[in-house]
Amino acid sequence: MTTDIATLIQAAQEELDRQVAELSEQEARLLRTVTAKTATGNGSIAHTFKLDRRFRLVYVRCHFTGSLGSAAFRISVSSAGGSAYNTVLATVAAAGVNADVNQRMDALAEPSPWTICKGDAMRLDWVNPSPGLITWGLEVGLAPAS
Repeated sequence: MTTDIATLIQAAQEELDRQVAELSEQEARLLRTVTAKTATGNGSIAHTFKLDRRFRLVYVRCHFTGSLGSAAFRISVSSAGGSAYNTVLATVAAAGVNADVNQRMDALAEPSPWTICKGDAMRLDWVNPSPGLITWGLEVGLAPAS
């Protein structure tokens, strides 16, 4: 009887170990999954993007077409804690036609310096120097953070 209980406990422990390993693999796959969020328009850019959990900013791409003109393109955090915690992370000094934005962050660093808290959002701003004459397409890559 004692051997049966020991065997049963060992089998249960092996199954638990297998399930923990499987969950760890699923979490690792999830952390490598990048969600693309997009927006387009011909006015100024003032968009926020987020996930429903902690996340990492992996990339920002923005293509501009139309008449010539450029302006600063700002990447910042819009904090759920209020404006006192909003932070500018990066600024591209002159973005516009013939000056696309293509920022790629180190997606493999853990924790990523671009990790954003749950409830916070990435905010992207660009004031169109020729509203209606410059069209833009914006894509942001977000990935879950551990």
